[in-house]
Amino acid sequence: MATTPGQTAVNGGTKGTHSLASRVLPPVELPAGVDELAVEAAAQLGWDGSVLPMTVLGRRVFVVARLRMEAHAERIAMGVEPVTDRATVSTWTWPELANSAPPAAAEIVGVLAVARHWRTGMAATVPFARYGEAAMVLPSSAVLTQDYVNNCLPRARTYGMAVVTADEDAVVDLDLSGRTERLLLDEDAVSRWVNELVYDQLVVATEG
Repeated sequence: MATTPGQTAVNGGTKGTHSLASRVLPPVELPAGVDELAVEAAAQLGWDGSVLPMTVLGRRVFVVARLRMEAHAERIAMGVEPVTDRATVSTWTWPELANSAPPAAAEIVGVLAVARHWRTGMAATVPFARYGEAAMVLPSSAVLTQDYVNNCLPRARTYGMAVVTADEDAVVDLDLSGRTERLLLDEDAVSRWVNELVYDQLVVATEG
């Protein structure tokens, strides 16, 4: 039985077969710019710090962070600026170099992603949820689906992620609180490098 592309064949029983045009759902749009929504979401989550748009580990995210002032002052005194070379930073976690490595000067409060769909937001933030707080910001319409309830919420709870929604007027609300009692990874070469990337951006923001 052949059908016209873009149509769905429906068995009409004794009345034969007819075709219905496939429904084309409009794309879900964000109600405001991603920068604005990220700032509003950070405030909703109670994350206090600079909201830094960054691309880390190939993912476009917003890192909420602040300077560790004592460590920052120590690094200024030592003349050690932020080091963003991943290979160099990885050596700081070696046992023989750990005691001589500069202190981590950024305090990462949380990492969030602003996305139209939960799968995109989760893919961006899950790598960071292993080390600390993580969240995603979604349009309100994106959470009113069975897919979100059945597939997103269980995964978000597993990773301890928070979900913030933004309605058509860009008003944000907390749909799911993050879980803080979960087991987190200790500092490793990846998290130490991410800390240096964030430290670099904090210094730039402070000097600017």
